[in-house]
Amino acid sequence: MTPAALVYTLVLAAVFGLVIGSFLNVVVYRVPAGIPLTRESRCPACDAPVRAWQNVPVLSWMLLRGRCATCRTAISARYPLVEVATALAFLGVVWAATERVAIAGVDASSIGVLLAYLWLAAVSVALTLIDLDTQRLPNAIVLPSYVVAFGLFAVAASLGADPMGLVRAAVGAAAMYGFYALLRLIRPDGMGGGDVKLAGVLGMYLGWVGWGALAVGGFAAFVLGGLYGVAVIIARRAGRRDAIPFGPWMLAGAWLGIAAGEPLAQAYVRWAIGA
Repeated sequence: MTPAALVYTLVLAAVFGLVIGSFLNVVVYRVPAGIPLTRESRCPACDAPVRAWQNVPVLSWMLLRGRCATCRTAISARYPLVEVATALAFLGVVWAATERVAIAGVDASSIGVLLAYLWLAAVSVALTLIDLDTQRLPNAIVLPSYVVAFGLFAVAASLGADPMGLVRAAVGAAAMYGFYALLRLIRPDGMGGGDVKLAGVLGMYLGWVGWGALAVGGFAAFVLGGLYGVAVIIARRAGRRDAIPFGPWMLAGAWLGIAAGEPLAQAYVRWAIGA
């Protein structure tokens, strides 16, 4: 890929991420509240409709100075931050994809894999915010992710990607779902049903990458979540019996496994053999 083509691709990814981030703001607010996504956008304070020019990612918020154009009620800065965060996530996924293309070359299967991980990036933003806000991981987002991810991986495998990746994805989904279901069975108050369902989705993505990614990504969730739990207890922001959203740490652990799980697992094996 030429430098000009790379820049064009990354700019396109960022713009696409901004647009998806704007939609995710709607998802995060409406899905937990049971409001249809197709309903016209309106100001929650004065019910005035949001016009097209007022809905341009980041730019509209800046031009309106963070206030409703009709009633001047403050609009949370989280809206543009979510849009920027989604753009950065999309940039990261596309950048990683261009690195892979530079090594292995581009083919039709790589498009399916790219779309699968862009879906995970968008879902990660939405589920993280919803879980932090409501301590829920809605079925309306988690369950379709099984179909989308496996479908895209199946298409990639049929177009030339390693078919063992699809096998690992299926095994990873079953393994992580089963492990989390067992934890929930042992201690129902310590693991939510949404966590169990999300585990299967993340296991699929991690398994596609490799066994090392699956091991590291699955383990990292508990390390990151445990460190966060200890930190909030020390800071007296929560007690030992308080529920702490675990979804964000499952997602963070999965992305760590996707990005660096294979080399980390190989390094650990070399260290263990050397020790």
